[in-house]
Amino acid sequence: DIEHLKDLASEAPVIRLVNLILQRAVEQRASDIHIEPFESQLKVRYRIDGVLHEAEAPPSSSSAAVISRVKIMARLDIAERRLPQDGRIMLRIQGKELDLRVSTVPTSFGESVVMRLLDRQTINFDFPSLGFDGERLDEFLDVLERPHGILLVTGPTGSGKTTTLYTALSRLNTAERKIITVEDPVEYQLEGINQIQVKPSIGLDFAGALRSIVRQDPDVIMIGEMRDLETCRIAIQSSLTGHLVLSTLHTNSAAASITRLLDMGVESYLIASTVNGILAQRLVRRLDPATREAFDAPPELIAEHGLERFTDERP
Repeated sequence: DIEHLKDLASEAPVIRLVNLILQRAVEQRASDIHIEPFESQLKVRYRIDGVLHEAEAPPSSSSAAVISRVKIMARLDIAERRLPQDGRIMLRIQGKELDLRVSTVPTSFGESVVMRLLDRQTINFDFPSLGFDGERLDEFLDVLERPHGILLVTGPTGSGKTTTLYTALSRLNTAERKIITVEDPVEYQLEGINQIQVKPSIGLDFAGALRSIVRQDPDVIMIGEMRDLETCRIAIQSSLTGHLVLSTLHTNSAAASITRLLDMGVESYLIASTVNGILAQRLVRRLDPATREAFDAPPELIAEHGLERFTDERP
């Protein structure tokens, strides 16, 4: 059965089909590719600007071959279909060097595959290009450039938290500072920064990695996510001993981050003495510059949506 799957996944039509799925994702600037088997169809969807769009469905008979092909490319075990697996694909499409993070999970009708696309060449770690400007950028940089304490970036999954932190690290990355990160996964390689990939399978988790790096004489520590109380406590201790700590939380607002830390068991006086700032962010879809049209919103529409503070129409 396994050899048959390998043979199917190595056939030219299947290889062309998977390559076409990847190529179309790049053309449409998708951030994620979803390949989902159902009872009578194999569904392919692309997440574009935060919204899933359904693509042309491949033949349902190709489900096993397509999924096996992706698993082979990601160097996963195609014989293991009962447990989730994570892998990585590095390839070049249309002149772009792409890094794809692959996740598979077993479902009722087969394995569901999700691929996160990371385009290393087009990413620009620059605050203005991310939408930071004016007073908001000044406030963020004021917190970022403090010598010690904790800076948290919060928001739902896919809201750009890691990109914001990478941009912050790029700004802090000078010859006078040693920067170490602990991530799961390491999404982009930053020159001059020591990046650690956690590997729970061998016992290297966030807390374990943090305990080691505080003895590496860092100036700045970036933690991919505050996941548990032990990680939070090590981060707080690091900030109290003169380190700048950057990290993320999955909360919907800046205020909710305080509640989350309290719920995890962090004492309130430690939060007050170490957290310098919390940034809550979302990705906002932009109109196509080639087709967008100017629109002057009437005062009543501005008031209806509570947008007075963003305009000159203030009471």
